[in-house]
This record gives sequence, C-alpha cells and structure tokens, in this order.
Amino acid sequence: MQNQLLRNVAIIAHVDHGKTTLVDEMLKQGGAYRENQEVKDRVMDSGDLERERGITILAKNTSIQYKDTKVNIVDTPGHADFGGEVERILKMVNGVILLVDAAEGAMPQTRFVLSKALALGHKVIVVVNKVDRPDQRIHEVVDEVLELLLDLDATDEQLDSPMLFCSGRQGICGYSPESIGEDLTPLFETILEYIPAPEADPEAPFQMLVSSIDYSEFVGRIAIGRIERGTLKQNQEIAVVNYHTPDQVSKKSKATAIYEFDGLGRTPVTEASAGNIIAMSGIGDISIGDTICAAGSPEALDFIQISKPTMEMTFSVNDSPFAGREGKFVTSRQIRDRLAKETLKDVSLRVTDSTTSESFNVAGRGEMHLSILIETMRREGYEFQVSPSRVLYQEIDGVLCEPIERLVVDVPSDAVGAVIEKLGQRKADMTEMTPVGNRMKIEFLIPARGLFGYRNDFMTDTKGEGIMASIFDSYAPYKGDISRRGNGSLISFETGESVAYGLFNAQDRGTLFIGAGIPVYAGMVIGVSPRSEDMNINVCKKKQLTNTRASGSDDALRLVPPRNMSLEQCMEFLADDEMLEVTPESLRIRKTILSHDQRMKKLHPKAGK
Repeated sequence: MQNQLLRNVAIIAHVDHGKTTLVDEMLKQGGAYRENQEVKDRVMDSGDLERERGITILAKNTSIQYKDTKVNIVDTPGHADFGGEVERILKMVNGVILLVDAAEGAMPQTRFVLSKALALGHKVIVVVNKVDRPDQRIHEVVDEVLELLLDLDATDEQLDSPMLFCSGRQGICGYSPESIGEDLTPLFETILEYIPAPEADPEAPFQMLVSSIDYSEFVGRIAIGRIERGTLKQNQEIAVVNYHTPDQVSKKSKATAIYEFDGLGRTPVTEASAGNIIAMSGIGDISIGDTICAAGSPEALDFIQISKPTMEMTFSVNDSPFAGREGKFVTSRQIRDRLAKETLKDVSLRVTDSTTSESFNVAGRGEMHLSILIETMRREGYEFQVSPSRVLYQEIDGVLCEPIERLVVDVPSDAVGAVIEKLGQRKADMTEMTPVGNRMKIEFLIPARGLFGYRNDFMTDTKGEGIMASIFDSYAPYKGDISRRGNGSLISFETGESVAYGLFNAQDRGTLFIGAGIPVYAGMVIGVSPRSEDMNINVCKKKQLTNTRASGSDDALRLVPPRNMSLEQCMEFLADDEMLEVTPESLRIRKTILSHDQRMKKLHPKAGK
C-alpha cells in the first residue's frame, strides 16, 4: 500500500554545488514562509560553523506542501568527510535529487553519494545547477553524468533518469537548458511523477529505524527516522532493539512526544503512520541504527554499513606551561565525556583509549571531519592538545595496506606541471586528464597521507585558482615513505613575552606566526624556517640600554606582519614531533618534548655518552 500524498526525497551532491541554496528556494516556493517574512540565505545551515564556512555539516530535515502532497526533503552534506551523514540518511528516503554544477561537472563526492543511492535502488532525478554561470558547459556535464551512471552499473531505469536544468539562486528550472521557466514547478512536478510514494502498511505492528539523532537540553535525545510500517501513537509502549546485537534484551520505553517536520519547524502530533519521517523523544539512550518497534513484536531492521574511519588523531590533556589558563573544561574525564557524547550522534567517529589515561585516539573520515569537532569543542570551552593526523592501516591477506584517495584537481593550464610534480613526489598516480576550456581537470589516486600538508603547496602553485577535492577510494599496499613537510620550525628558546627587538632579529630566519606582546614558552613553535632543520630563536630578547641608545628607538623597527594560521592550517603544518595546543582563545603549535636539551638527546642519543 502506498501513501500517495507523501514523498520522501534527499538532495545529494558534491560540496558547493548548491544543495542548500536550492532547498532555500524550494521552501520559499513551497509556502514555508509568510508573505512578509524576512528570510536569510542558506537557512538550512543553522550551525555557526556551517554559516561561517559555507558548508553543510549535519543533514537537516524539512518539508514543503506542493498541491495536496507533502514532500519531506533532507538536505545532506557535500563534503567527503561527512559521508557518514549521507549514507544513513538515504535509508529514510525513496528517491534522490542529484545536483551537479554546470561548470565543475561530476566530482569525487558526486560519484560517492550516487553510488550509495544506486545501491539502495533509489530513483534519481538529475538536476544540472548553476546554468547561469558564464563558464557553464552544460552538454559536456550531461555526458559526464551519463558516463558516471554507466560506470556505477546503473539499471536501465536509472540510466533513463529525468534530467532538469536550473539556477538554484534564481529559483528557476526547466526541462531543457534552452527553455528554463520562471520558477521550480518543473522540479516539483517531476518529484511527484517520478519519485515513488513510500510503500507502507499502517495496520502492521509499528517499526522504525533511527537514522539520525538530535539533542535537546529539555527532553534529551530525539530519534529521527522513517516509519517503515504501522502507526505510532503518543505515550504508546515501545521496544528498542538493534540488528547487530540480537542477543541483547529489548529495552522498553514510551513515545512521550511525536513530531512531524513542517517547513523549518516541527509540529507535535498525537499519532503518525507508515511512510512519514518523524522525530520522537522519550528514549534516553537511543542511538543511530536502533530499531523502535511496537512492544509486542520487537523485530530489528538491518542498518546500512557505515564506511570505516581512515585517519586518526590523539586528543590529550593540555600539559603545556600555559595549561588551564584559558579553558573551562580541562580534565581527562571532561574530555572523555565530551568525545563519548559526540560518538552518539556521529556514526563515522570512533573513540578509543590511548596508551595513557590522559589521552584518547579519535578516528574519523578526514581532516575536515576532525577539525570541525576540534573547533566545536574549543568554542564550548574545552582545552586540550592534538597530535598530527595519521592514517589507519589495514592488513589484507598478510599485506600492509593503506587508504587511497581519489583526488580530482581543476587547475589553470600553466600550473599543471607543478601540480603533477608535487603530487608525484607524494606517490600519486595520474589516471585521467581532461582539458576544460583554458583549465585542466586531472584525476589521481594518492595515498591519504600524501595529502597531509599539501593544500598550502597546491594553493601556491595554482596562485589560489585551483580547486581540489578527494574521496576515499580503496585500500592498496603501502607505497613507501612520504616526506610530511620539507621545512623546519622556528622554536622559542625561552619563556616570556615576545618583543619587537627579538622579533626583528628573528624575522630574517623565516616566516613568523606571532607579533609583539604575545606570551610564549620554551619549545613553542613560533614560525617556519626555509631550511629543512628546526631553528631555536629568542624572541623575548630586549635591546640592552646605554646612555647613548634610548628605548624609544625601538619604534623605528619594521616588523613583517605575522602569518595568521587557521585551525586546518595548523593541523596540516604539524610535524611528527609536534602537537597543537587548542584552547577557546588560542591555537599554539609546540614540540612534544619542550626542553631543547631533551630533544637533542632524543635526536642524537649517542652524543651524550
């Protein structure tokens, strides 16, 4: 039995291809706002970090009403590091809208999300977005999408997917690039015609797979998912079971509150029936992948296998000389509890105990994935240290294997040589090269560790005009050593406060990360050296005053502005013997061993004998 007045659809695409902007327009034209309501752009990106960075991190649920049909829409992340969000969301829907940029075409994440949707047998509506871009190449992009569908072994029906052309920013869409209408009506009509209504039996015992978790300070955890069968009523007795732990006794609970998604909000309802996407509170320790059933028939639903993490960092208690000055939460117990809380809503994250009681190994899908967690924690008042990122190896048939990324770069033609040379040094194999106007699109297979610290070189070599994106491809035998960083660090020799005189003498040695009046400690990294070896410098050194030299003459010293490093740049910069100190107010790179003498002894153990 199908609920013909309901459609469940996810919007999937590569990062920055316009998913959230298109959902904005769908909400406006679907009547989600009052006529006089003031609406900000990218309203679905509700988190501070999402709005600052212009990316979607967490999948969001919303709905519109078109004619007499309710369309539940899920806006998914496009960045590869948040692929775990996309994988589980696809379980909630019956079809997908695949968005492809009219200039960039099919990118690594496009392949990833589309392969997941095709594997689940979902129907696909292809939407070529940003057709108003001056550098659009619509017809080539259409061919790329068809080639991608063939590569991914799409069925005949999926190969025959409808194709629409739109400008999400302008809120217009059409059936061909030459005849684009004045609104999104063609998209709404295609959803109703092509995306199947959910198959559901409202009379069977209630069953729902939890695909997402929200959290509220008032009611605790909120389970989100699609009702597979049956009807749920408020305060109904329910049971919670899990497919992967069938031996566990089902937990009994009550559905204290039920919500349906209505525009940007949630509407409390007293009952919901099969096919609907709902949110439900009342189960304290509910987790993603659990199945909520009627109390009398606990049957678990299979949960999609989430791809395993590919890289790891160690989070530890801050033990620098400045520890505890700026953070609110600094103990190992507080850090452990916060990381455990994160794993409850992020299925791609793994947290395990490290070698000491004050450190934890945190594994994720990429540097962006972990940097978002680090930034979120520091904004909440946590203070801690993180190690350089490292890849997670696997032993396959007795052979040590490492994760390989599929990297696509889009660069100006005059930068091709430099990019290929640098990536070759990082053990990358070029698989494809395609000219796109006066630019070149090149595809590589590269060890994940080969990308650590590469982004800065890439932006320099392409003069800031290059685009790079990668996605996990497979595991392959270890490809040999790769140099993490060619430059050494400038290290503070003593503890104190940086002064102009000391900085003036130090800036000839390399590029500094700090200005005058900054507290520093011995062993703290304060700049990068052009040489390959580290260099100790004293930035706290003051000019000796005599009766012929006045202290005011320091004003004439000209200091080069320091390089301000973002969190991602700090993480990329770290050498193997360095750590990043993270506090709500500061980011400090430091040597793991702060003492210069002890570092030298470790580096040259025989010299001290």
